[in-house]
Formats: sequence, C-alpha cells, structure tokens
Amino acid sequence: MDPVRDPTAEKIRIDKWLWYARFFKTRSLAAKQVSAGHLRLNGAKISKSAQSVTTGDVLSFPQGRQNRVVEVRGIGTRRGPAPEAQALYLDKTPKQDVVPANPRFEGKGRPDKKTRRALDLSRERGPT
Repeated sequence: MDPVRDPTAEKIRIDKWLWYARFFKTRSLAAKQVSAGHLRLNGAKISKSAQSVTTGDVLSFPQGRQNRVVEVRGIGTRRGPAPEAQALYLDKTPKQDVVPANPRFEGKGRPDKKTRRALDLSRERGPT
C-alpha cells in the first residue's frame, strides 16, 4: 500500500503542523494564514485550518518576502526545538539571490556620518 495515500496513515491539522514545524510563531497565526486562503495543499488552494495533512503532502505558502514550498516528512507530536522541527519537512523552496534591504547607490539615499563630514568640508573650501 502507498504510504502517502494510505487512509490509515497518521494525520494532523494543517495549522497545528505549521506551528509544530515552526513556520509560524503561534497556532492562531498559522490558522489565519490558512483561512485567508494563502496556503496550497498539493496544488489545491485550501481555506480551512481543520484540513488534514499526512507525510508526502506538498505545501506552498507565502512567508515573509518569499513563497515557501515544503514537503511534509513527519507529523510530529509537539512543538519542539528547531532541529526537531526541521526534521518534519523537506524544503523545496527555489533559491533566490539575496538582495540587500537598503542598497546604497552613488548619490542616492542619506549619506552616513563620514560622507556628510566630507561633503561639509568640500563646501567650506569652495571651488578651487
């Protein structure tokens, strides 16, 4: 029998699993994300936090600035430490280039203290 589609396989509520796997700080935040319709289970959009997940299911949802894609590897029995939580899933999120939050381009943005002092000195000296 296929363990992924076995009807006797262990199941858990999706909001509880997201909380166990430490994707959300509280279970209510996980439930809000699900009920808002931002989560997909095996490609299908779901909106009920009572939806069950089993091992082998693929979840995709937005988290922060990226869209996470994870495969459920374990159900879990508690919200344990991070290494225990990371064993519950396999991260399939495509790797993205890291863009700095506030890039400094020449002539754009606020100058830092050192640059501001240099600008002030150049203005005091005047044209030569």
